[in-house]
Amino acid sequence: MPGVSKVAAGLAGGAHRLGYALGVTLRYRYLDTLTIGFIVVLVVSNLVGPKICQIGPLLVSGAQLLFPVTYICGDVFTEVYGYAASRRAIWMGFFAMGLLAVMGQIAVALPPAPGWHDQQAFATVFGLVPRFAIASLVAYWAGEFTNSYTLAKLKVVTEGRFLWTRTIGSTISGQFVDTVVLILIAFWGVESWPKILIMVASSYGFKVVYETVATPLTYLVVDWLKRAEGVDAFDRGTNFSPFAL
Repeated sequence: MPGVSKVAAGLAGGAHRLGYALGVTLRYRYLDTLTIGFIVVLVVSNLVGPKICQIGPLLVSGAQLLFPVTYICGDVFTEVYGYAASRRAIWMGFFAMGLLAVMGQIAVALPPAPGWHDQQAFATVFGLVPRFAIASLVAYWAGEFTNSYTLAKLKVVTEGRFLWTRTIGSTISGQFVDTVVLILIAFWGVESWPKILIMVASSYGFKVVYETVATPLTYLVVDWLKRAEGVDAFDRGTNFSPFAL
């Protein structure tokens, strides 16, 4: 039927644009939605990052309140759909962050209209210092892949049991890489070593505690998705290269 053919063609085009094989997209109802949500959270966390918040004695950026959610999403991707699905989401998020950084710089550099008086505020939010933009991109890339790889390997070792060991174990490794890489690139030569170590310890501890507390919610989402999608991927024989798209 002509109408059915057009729908199928449209689905095929959309699937390939998102980087998934058509069979994968048609089989899984929620994979595309989760991928889009992951990218939205990632981009928004970068926009709210300049805000410094005080929670009791802690000083944390707005990004620290939201960015750990991306690691929870990474756990869900890998646990339910497998490492390959997580790898695609990570790369799409990487390019979204890169586009945000580039377009932010361009928009800040363009001359403001005479009647527009918010240039300084706009530059504060979107005018990322190149060093910090690079630090954010490299740390995200390295940390997310470490998180996904660790969870996939632990799932095979535990034969799918003890989900909490995978979510917490992958958080410990992934957030450690993310935090150390981010702070070293951003502050090497700018801050003293004692202050850098304090920044690493406080940021890392906050993120690990955050995701550990969120473990029950991760359990609920993972269990629901496995039932809804009818899938529980095990990465046996998987190519774990980050570049094997």
